[in-house]
Amino acid sequence: MSIGMNNSNLFQGFSSNSSGNSNFFSDYASIKNGSYGRLMKSYYGKSKSSSTSSSGSTRSSYNILDKLLEEKKNPKVSKEVQEANANLTSGISNLKGSLSTLQNENTYKDSDNGSKAEEKTLAAVKEYVNNYNNLVTAAKGSTLTSKTSYVANMMSSTAANADKLAEIGVKVNANGTLTLNEAKLKATDTSKVQELFSKDNYMSYGSTVASRLHFAGASSTSSASSTSSAESTDTSSSTKATDAAGLKADAQKLASEDLYAKVTDKDGNEKYDVDKIFAAAKSFVSNYNKMFDSAASSSNSGVVANLSYIREKTAKNADALEAFGISIDNKGRLQINEDTFKKADMSQVQKFFKDYGSSIASNASLVDYYMRTQAGAANSYTAEATYNVQNNANYVSSV
Repeated sequence: MSIGMNNSNLFQGFSSNSSGNSNFFSDYASIKNGSYGRLMKSYYGKSKSSSTSSSGSTRSSYNILDKLLEEKKNPKVSKEVQEANANLTSGISNLKGSLSTLQNENTYKDSDNGSKAEEKTLAAVKEYVNNYNNLVTAAKGSTLTSKTSYVANMMSSTAANADKLAEIGVKVNANGTLTLNEAKLKATDTSKVQELFSKDNYMSYGSTVASRLHFAGASSTSSASSTSSAESTDTSSSTKATDAAGLKADAQKLASEDLYAKVTDKDGNEKYDVDKIFAAAKSFVSNYNKMFDSAASSSNSGVVANLSYIREKTAKNADALEAFGISIDNKGRLQINEDTFKKADMSQVQKFFKDYGSSIASNASLVDYYMRTQAGAANSYTAEATYNVQNNANYVSSV
């Protein structure tokens, strides 16, 4: 069984509890509008009229009613769950601290007090592994799904980097926890650890985990507060969504055949309208950067995931983009060189963007959707820590 499969199994309850959540909110609504109370009183009223019980037993019936209503309004949470929820919240903070140490360049330098870089690196990785395992354990028993969804995504990122972690002596176990081989880590150059956790490389393992922890810490602890937050940011979200919608339009244009229709020059020769194609590519680069600038601070899981997918797809196609004069800096932003682009073979540009452009358009469409709706952070996750917006009745894909 693969590591990824086991990670997803840790959170199978998220999806299976969806009907239970619906029942809870349905119950809550009935309590709020009084229908639940009227139903219960009606039931006990009938019992009263058909019974010859004393006034004491009548009061007892209504005491039961009050107790039932109180339990519905304030469901009890076990001591174990309360502890897991508290540990999850503190665990996120602790792992952030450990990660910060591993992303601090001073960790990889000898200190004036005699501490060696190797010793500090070993201590930092040990602390990271310990806090990582504590967080995973807490997430298993927690009911804070808006936070555990990000932990599940963090675990998926860790599984994806299992080979790189193994090179520095960190093994990813089948249950999602980590085990450190100190001897192997001591034999590893500290620069390799620094590179793996680099904060300057947006695609590094450390940067990915940092992103997930940031949003896990920012996410609400209840669906009610999540809804409130969503409503309060509705106006700004609509503005931010414009850039994603613009990127979607640009990507679709670059993937279309119409853009590459040849025109006839004054000498009767057919050729590509290079200026028109470049204008589309330039707009694509501009909206790509604007979208990340405006949407990167979102705590919405659907936004975060699709931004990550877009960056991963772009990084995997870095060489092809470079051939067309489109480069990626270490922050993930795009730049376009007009001369290089216009000298490129437009037939190859068309071929490349037919697949890449269509794929980016799909994810940009989802970023736009999530930014506009501000759906609850955890609600878009499946048990496999992936996203399921296509099954949402409110989403209609136009890609």
